Amino acid sequence: MRTASGTAAVVGAVAVAMSAYGAGVASADPYAGQTYGDASAAISSYGQTAVVAGRVGSLLPTDQCIVTRSQRASGLGGANFTPVQNTVLLYLNCNQVLAGPGVPGNSAASPEGQQAKRDQEAYEWKSTTEDGAQWCAENQKAHPDWGAAAFNGCPGT
Repeated sequence: MRTASGTAAVVGAVAVAMSAYGAGVASADPYAGQTYGDASAAISSYGQTAVVAGRVGSLLPTDQCIVTRSQRASGLGGANFTPVQNTVLLYLNCNQVLAGPGVPGNSAASPEGQQAKRDQEAYEWKSTTEDGAQWCAENQKAHPDWGAAAFNGCPGT
């Protein structure tokens, strides 16, 4: 009897501690990983304004920069000091997706660099080989739902 009530007390204490310390809700950044052009278009479609809050690098045109994080703007703005509501702050990485000699970017050993290298190799295969061109012709017809990014490097895209 004593063991059961002791166990119940411990379980109750653990539950209270977990609810107090684990109350945060995790959520993914909806714009991280997108280009500024895509993220700002999505933000505009929701009737909001995209604002560049920070930038690393200057090699890419702004529309091609990658959003590293975003947050809703807060505070007061304008002559009447009204609350800022429909603004999303975007932080950009404008370096190349893959570093090269004298060109800053992701290391080829990083996960982002490895993906960029695979994308680069796929682009070259599609745009310079007969097998790649044949793959493009077959899959553009069979899979129009894949989207334009799947066919980067294909002839005529």
